[in-house]
Amino acid sequence: MLTVQGNQFVVNGRPFQILSGAIHYFRVVPEYWEDRLLKLKHCGLNTVETYIPWNLHEPKKGQFHFTGIADLEAFVRLAESLGLYVILRPSPYICAEWEFGGLPAWLLKEKDIELRCSHPAFLQHIEEYYDELIPRIKPLLSTNGGPVLAVQIENEYGGYGNDKTYLAFLRDALQKRGVDVLLFTSDGPDMLADGSLPDVLATVNFGSRPDEAFQKLKAFQPGRPLMCMEFWDGWFDHWTGEHHVRDGKDVADTLEQMLEMGASVNFYMFHGGTNFAFYNGANHYETYTPTITSYDYDSLLSESGDITPKYEMVKKVLAKYAKRQETKMPATSPKKAYGTVELTESISLFDTLPAIGKTVRSPYPLTMEQLDQSYGFTLYKTTIDGKGRFEMDITPVRDRAFIYVNRHYQKTVSRRDENKFVMLDFPQEINSLEILVENMGRVNYGKNLKDSKGMAGNLWINNKYVFDWEMTAIELDRLPVLFKNQKENRYPKFFRGILEIQEDAAPDTFVQLDGWTKGNVFINGFNLGRYWSVGPQATLYLPGPLLKKGKNELVVLELEGNRTTTISLAAEPNLG
Repeated sequence: MLTVQGNQFVVNGRPFQILSGAIHYFRVVPEYWEDRLLKLKHCGLNTVETYIPWNLHEPKKGQFHFTGIADLEAFVRLAESLGLYVILRPSPYICAEWEFGGLPAWLLKEKDIELRCSHPAFLQHIEEYYDELIPRIKPLLSTNGGPVLAVQIENEYGGYGNDKTYLAFLRDALQKRGVDVLLFTSDGPDMLADGSLPDVLATVNFGSRPDEAFQKLKAFQPGRPLMCMEFWDGWFDHWTGEHHVRDGKDVADTLEQMLEMGASVNFYMFHGGTNFAFYNGANHYETYTPTITSYDYDSLLSESGDITPKYEMVKKVLAKYAKRQETKMPATSPKKAYGTVELTESISLFDTLPAIGKTVRSPYPLTMEQLDQSYGFTLYKTTIDGKGRFEMDITPVRDRAFIYVNRHYQKTVSRRDENKFVMLDFPQEINSLEILVENMGRVNYGKNLKDSKGMAGNLWINNKYVFDWEMTAIELDRLPVLFKNQKENRYPKFFRGILEIQEDAAPDTFVQLDGWTKGNVFINGFNLGRYWSVGPQATLYLPGPLLKKGKNELVVLELEGNRTTTISLAAEPNLG
C-alpha cells in the first residue's frame, strides 16, 4: 500500500520512489501487452500507468465492454504477475489525444448536458458507469492485495474549469465504492489551484524545466512528495503537420534533474501505441486539427514496440538512481515485407448502404449523436427545388463532407475551410442533394470539448433553411459482404483483396498507401485506422497477431480516389 509520509512516498513501511511509464492497454493488441510491460521493467521502471477510457468501456449507454483490447483487469493482473505496480487514471475525462477525451459520444445526445461539472445528468451517468467499473478495480487495489497503488480523480481539470463540487463528487464516488488507495490529481504547474482538492495529492505535468515546475508544486502543496505525473518525452502528431521528435539526450538530462531532486516520475508515454479504428482525438484552438492514427509519440518504445536510442539513454540514467531487477529483455518483434496485395474487388459505398447503414427521416438534420451513432460517416439527403447556382453555408459541417448534386460529385468541404460559403450548381427544377459527412475525431481538450458530429445545425441554402431530410448512419461496425451488383461508380468505394500468410505466428508489417488518398484499412474486419496522403503518416502499423495463417481479408475504404488497386506491406514504418 502506498502512503504519504511528509515529503516522501512509503510502501510497506519503506521509502518508495515511483518510477513509472504510461502504456495504454487500449492502444496495444493484448498479445503484445506482456512484451511492452517486460520492456518497461527492463528499462528500470517499477510501475505502469494507464488511463481508462469511458467510451471504450461503455460504447452505448448501458452496454459495457471489458473483453479483448478492453480487458482492463487482465492487463493489470498481467502487470502484477511481472512484478510491477500500477497507477490507474479512471477519470471520466482522460484527454490522451483520444476521441472526445474518453467521454462517450452518446452524452451529446442530451442537448443541455454540461460536461466535467456538477450538471445532474452528467453526474448520474458517471454514477452508473462507476457502478460497473469500480467493482472491477476494487480487487486490484493494493489495499486488497493487488498492484494498484494510486487512482486519479480527474485529469488536468485546472485547464478546463473550477467546479470544486464536481471534483469532490468524483473523490466521493470512488471512496464510497471502496477505493481506499492514494487519490491524486494532475495539472500543469500554473493550473494547480483550480484542479486540486485540499485532501487529495496534487501532481504536475510537464516536459522540461523541472525545477520551475516543482517549485510551483512546493509552493502550492508544501511538505508533500514531488511527482511529475506526465513527463512528456515526445509529442503527438496531427494531419497536415510534421512528425514530432524530441532529442533523447534532452529527455535523459531532464529525467536526471528530477531524480536528483528525489522526485517520482511517470513517462508520458513509455510506449504510445496506435489510435485504432476511429479513436483518434482532435484539438481545436484557432483551427480544428485531428490527430493521426499513429500514437508513436516519439516515446521510449516505437509504435511497434521496438527499443529506441531514447530508451537506452533513459535506462542508463535510471540505473544510476534505482536498483533494477534483472529481467530478460524480450526479443524484438519480427517485421516482414509481405509484398503487394491486389485488391481485385470493389463496390461503391452507396451500393452497400442497405446492408451497412441505418436510415431515418427528420424535418431537420440530426447530429450523429442524435442518430445514436458515435463514429464513421453520416449521409444527409434532401431535395432542392429550383434551377440555378445557389450559395450554401457549410458552418454546420462536422468535420469534412463530400457534396453530390443529382448523384454527381461536386466538391469537398471542411470545417477548416476559411470560406464558409460554397456555390453549388443545380441543373434541374427538382434536384437531389447528398452530403456525406465524415467524423474526423472529437475534440479531446479545451473549450471546444462539446463537439457534436455530422450536421450541427440546419443548412442555409439559397437564403433559406432546407427541411425534410433523410439520414443514413454509417458507423462501419460492419463491412459489406457482397461486392456484387454494383450500380454506382461514386466514391467512397470499398476495395477488397486477400493476403496469404504461411506462418503460424505472422510477423508485424506496415501498410503502405502510395497511390491512395484518404480512408481506412481493415484487416480481417479489424479497423487499423485512418490514412491520408496529406501526411505526416504514410504507413499504418499492422500487428502480427491480427493476421492468421492462410487467407486474410484486406479491405480499404477509399474516400476520394486512388491511382492504384494494390497495397504494399513493408517491414519499416514511415511517419513522415
